[in-house]
Amino acid sequence: MNTPENIFSTLYKSYPALLSVKNEIEGAFALLRKCAEENAFIYCCGNGGSAADSEHIAGELMKGFILKRPLPKEEKAKFDGIENGREIADKLQKGIRCISLVSQTGLISAFANDVDASLVFAQQVYAYAKSEHDVLIALSTSGNSLNIVNAVKAARAAGIKSISITGEKESKLSLLSDVTIRLPSSITYEIQELTLPTYHALCAATEADMFLQNEN
Repeated sequence: MNTPENIFSTLYKSYPALLSVKNEIEGAFALLRKCAEENAFIYCCGNGGSAADSEHIAGELMKGFILKRPLPKEEKAKFDGIENGREIADKLQKGIRCISLVSQTGLISAFANDVDASLVFAQQVYAYAKSEHDVLIALSTSGNSLNIVNAVKAARAAGIKSISITGEKESKLSLLSDVTIRLPSSITYEIQELTLPTYHALCAATEADMFLQNEN
């Protein structure tokens, strides 16, 4: 059975180097699980390859990843009386609420031009964060990218938790975040290669915690 425990066990077998951050990975999962259970929002941000990872995370959470996540009967019933409603309801899936902050190109470019480019993610975090169970996932291989650091500062000010995924060195993010997964490398591409299986496991485990019972 694809339980969170099995997902993480497989992760550590496939990537033994990640055993060094086992506690941090599972601490991050605890925050994401609580966020999903409370129907709160997960926000993701990063630059370059980490921006692509932010989009990737949102894609895995907002639709079925490993599980199918069909709408329950009571939600399908809401489409009754709507043209093609049943067909739509049969195809829609339950989502784990996640916003990739790198996608808001109009807002990002306007804020960068009008105010301060280093605060484009901080602005979104502070404006969006309304639930104490919201979580920010901040991605930075160095852990020191100014716009990502500022986003975590805004998360702290807004009263929400933050998870950072960085390289192995202590950084501004590791000092600010509630949980920092310091992946065991200081080489950018190696950090990125370890980032993918790490967030895939976190997404899969969060999905399993929320929806596995529906598969049985």
